[in-house]
Amino acid sequence: MPAISGWSTPKSAAPEALRAGVAAILALTLYRVVLLAFSTADLFVDEAQYWAWGQQLEAGYYSKPPLIAWVIRAVTTLAGSDAPFWIRLPGPLLHGAAALVTLALARRLWGDTAGAATGIAYAAMPGVAVGALLFSTDTILLPFFALALLFWLRLADRPSGKDALIMGAALGLGMLAKYAAIYFVMGAILAALFVPAARIRWRDAGLAALAFLVVLSPNIAWNIDNGLTTLSHTADNVDWITAPSDRLRLNFAGLAEFVGGQFGVMGPVFFAAYLVAVVRLARSPDPARRWLIWMSLPIIALVCVQAILSRAYANWAAPAYVAGIVLTAPWLFDRARLAYWAGLGINLVLALALPLAAVFASSWEIGGRLPLARYVGRTEAATRILSTASEAGLTDVASTSRDLLASLFHETADTAIWSVPFPDHPPHYYAQRFPYPQGLDGPALYADFDAVPPACQPGTQVTELARWTPDKGAYRDRTIIAWQVGPGCWDDAG
Repeated sequence: MPAISGWSTPKSAAPEALRAGVAAILALTLYRVVLLAFSTADLFVDEAQYWAWGQQLEAGYYSKPPLIAWVIRAVTTLAGSDAPFWIRLPGPLLHGAAALVTLALARRLWGDTAGAATGIAYAAMPGVAVGALLFSTDTILLPFFALALLFWLRLADRPSGKDALIMGAALGLGMLAKYAAIYFVMGAILAALFVPAARIRWRDAGLAALAFLVVLSPNIAWNIDNGLTTLSHTADNVDWITAPSDRLRLNFAGLAEFVGGQFGVMGPVFFAAYLVAVVRLARSPDPARRWLIWMSLPIIALVCVQAILSRAYANWAAPAYVAGIVLTAPWLFDRARLAYWAGLGINLVLALALPLAAVFASSWEIGGRLPLARYVGRTEAATRILSTASEAGLTDVASTSRDLLASLFHETADTAIWSVPFPDHPPHYYAQRFPYPQGLDGPALYADFDAVPPACQPGTQVTELARWTPDKGAYRDRTIIAWQVGPGCWDDAG
């Protein structure tokens, strides 16, 4: 696969535009970090779980590869604090880094102005704004995905063993963040088939594959040692293996919801412009534009198939928008500058408003409801459960709820937290790693949304200690009940 060096579009120099683009990205990143320090949003269940993973460093975990847990552990250890600010701090920094890489990508292709237009557009995307506020695996994946794209572009221009190793390592780190990094391989194969100028030398491809496997090998070994736990959970999420009768029930509503969600991820103007650009540039004489289409559109198409066969969340196509914004922003800036500024303005309003909304997450209401209700009330519920246990002299707390368990683990260092054991496949990380131990001598507190503790042995003493129904937040109008259960309640479970 010999490299065909050079891309057709000449590059323009505009250092003042480049400086403005970098400055805007840094300013928006600083704004996000400063307001993050004042956020009143509780850790979401996923964020709390990633933190819990980091307390026991491993090469893999129940539902995700390990990089997010490693990053959280490193940051909180250096900070000497497990506060939400430190857990979330990598989010805006990583997205700021990804914005700079997309800037470098577009600049290499079309010059300083295109780079600045792209970097700012990436940083302002609504999906990025959310990822900079609430830490997720996508937030870690995207800068590495962008870096792999940049070094693929370098390799297409000029063969280099060093660049190939960096590209493979970047993609391997992306896979350690989220298995959606494999979309890069799919896009690269298609691009190599249909865009000759995007091909790299076989030697460089082999070196990249070697670096990729070396970086990913600890997680591969962990999955093998743990019954392919993470891979099987990923397959469960995809859920294509169903009964034949179920496969005939195509989820058109889910497809519409997913496609509609993409206007929210990229922004309404930019996603609409992306679709137009794909149609108009599919046969472009510029190979870079066709390469970017192959590195983005197949991802969206594949997740559309997933949506119609089962279900798909809006963020499942997030890697597509790295190449997608590099394709769209310079093209829109050059062809319809007013539309570019309108789209950027809409996205920036949201990008600036979201961190501010998080500062007032627990008090800002619209129509009697909190817009960020999912991120409010979780810590309060966990604290009240722990206080109830302490008042009753109980040092063990159990639940079946992943949401409650996630907050309980983060909020205590003194009380033992357990999941009620499950007789079959554990439904979450806590059931897998922290099942209530057999033969525990003393009583425990069981807290959940159920009316009675599940599967208690006959004759086990069960006493209700407290119940309450939050009037706002994540558990609004849901009654939380705390019970004291006697020893041996779940001795025959699991």
